[in-house]
Amino acid sequence: MHGEYKVPGGKLVVADVETTTDTTTDSDHPRLSSVVISGDFFMEPAETILEINRALTGLPASTPVGPLAEAVERAAAGATMIGFTPESVAIAVRRALGHATSWHDHTFDVIHDEPRAPHVQMALDEVLTQEVAAGRRGPTLRVWEWERPTVVIGSFQSLRNEVDPEGAERHGITVTRRVSGGGAMFIQPGNTITYSLSVPSSLVEGLSFEQSYAFLDDWVLGALRDVGVEATYVPLNDIASPAGKIAGAAQKRYAAGAVLHHVTMAYDIDADAMLDVLRIGREKLSDKGTKSANKRVDPVRSQTGMARGDVIDAFLAHFAGRFSTQAGAVSPDEVRQAERLVESKFGTEEWIHLVP
Repeated sequence: MHGEYKVPGGKLVVADVETTTDTTTDSDHPRLSSVVISGDFFMEPAETILEINRALTGLPASTPVGPLAEAVERAAAGATMIGFTPESVAIAVRRALGHATSWHDHTFDVIHDEPRAPHVQMALDEVLTQEVAAGRRGPTLRVWEWERPTVVIGSFQSLRNEVDPEGAERHGITVTRRVSGGGAMFIQPGNTITYSLSVPSSLVEGLSFEQSYAFLDDWVLGALRDVGVEATYVPLNDIASPAGKIAGAAQKRYAAGAVLHHVTMAYDIDADAMLDVLRIGREKLSDKGTKSANKRVDPVRSQTGMARGDVIDAFLAHFAGRFSTQAGAVSPDEVRQAERLVESKFGTEEWIHLVP
């Protein structure tokens, strides 16, 4: 069995494994009978790779990522590992065994959706991800279109601390709250590129939240390079270029077995309006190394000179060039589910004022 894991910003780790069941005992649980780890990483001394293979051989095939990584770490004690980690070896082994999946194990539905109301957008993210968890929908990339100006606050943010109500009223802003954490997003139709990934939990098997952000954002860094933007991932949830921050990501993992990862990217921005609506505190600005919120976000338009639709087309072409995709759509039933969720949750005062 063969499994691969490309470390974001690092090297490829490959695991080729065989399993066997010990017939001399009452146990019918398979164990790793042969493990060969390889890849384009670096390690000194080189012989350590044999110690890693030996440390993994004999372990139960059901061993989770954590204990697998601990076995690798013990075997590599004193060695220098460059471009990979014990966790990346463990993930490659889990993928070989079929417990974890890679991008190439899936065909992604790709949806460039129609403009929708802010609360419906929040609800659709939840509906589509739950449908993935239930196996009724495949992994999905959905590009949003916005019906009206919006501020989206994180699930744990204080409404009054983030949004100036008078400024919001002046600019016709609808305030909505998403299911994921992170910071507030200032949205103007035509000035923002927003997309969601709804994927099975197996795709991020063994990855911490920070690792999964980098892993799920890796494709869009390549897409940005295609349009001339040298973008990088900045922990925990930012995408930036030398000219400034471009986008922010947020994520929610559902116990049912799926992950929602969504990103809002600044194509263009009305900084004066944003500052009139958002109460961006000095403390938040201070850890970004700037005194002005104007300088925190550098739009994609200024760096590419491309029309927004052309940027989106380039992103989707890059995604299709890397992974298996098919054209998808939001179904009428999914829309009905989302509308019911707006009535019961996302459009209610209780949810919007969850943290006053």
